[in-house]
Amino acid sequence: MTSIRTLDERPIRREVDTGRIERAVLEILWAIGEDPGREEIRDTPRRVARAYEEAFSGLHENPEAALGTVFQERYRELVIVRDIRVSSFCEHQLLPFSGKASVGYIPGASGAVVGLSKLSRLVDVFARRPQVQERLTSQVADALVEVLAAEGVIVVIECEHACMSVRGVRKPESNTVTSALRGSLRSDPQKRSAAVNLIRSGA
Repeated sequence: MTSIRTLDERPIRREVDTGRIERAVLEILWAIGEDPGREEIRDTPRRVARAYEEAFSGLHENPEAALGTVFQERYRELVIVRDIRVSSFCEHQLLPFSGKASVGYIPGASGAVVGLSKLSRLVDVFARRPQVQERLTSQVADALVEVLAAEGVIVVIECEHACMSVRGVRKPESNTVTSALRGSLRSDPQKRSAAVNLIRSGA
């Protein structure tokens, strides 16, 4: 089986064993007291397998490839894409969390930039894995530093977690905000403030 390595240095497989997922879901249905033969849920194991194959497809994708072609430009100011939709699964309970991300960077000395849609794609690659929001935020930031040699990077993610809204404390609409700052956007207060204000205001 072919493996590749992602920026977080984990060897990953290129395929999903949907049959194994189906068998596992069948066992879960039995375990919770359901009848897997009931007509309404007879196809549930297959549906879940397909859903998981899509939801965790980021395990089998290289984030560097997701950024696509790198262009050289003389632009050395902030580039920010706001309100990128985020959907992922918490690795602790395999329950979903969703929200939005804002990703920004200042091109480095080489002037390396990528297509704006590629920033959304990068978020998707890391989000489509069993995740924690803190790691997801850092992985997106580190990828931009590593691939683009960006002078500065800011990533802000805000999500609602089902593990808080449908179980445990059951506090719906409680959002978690995480941020990652790299380079000059971490060390330079003026640049950091400008980036944060742009993300907050949308202006």
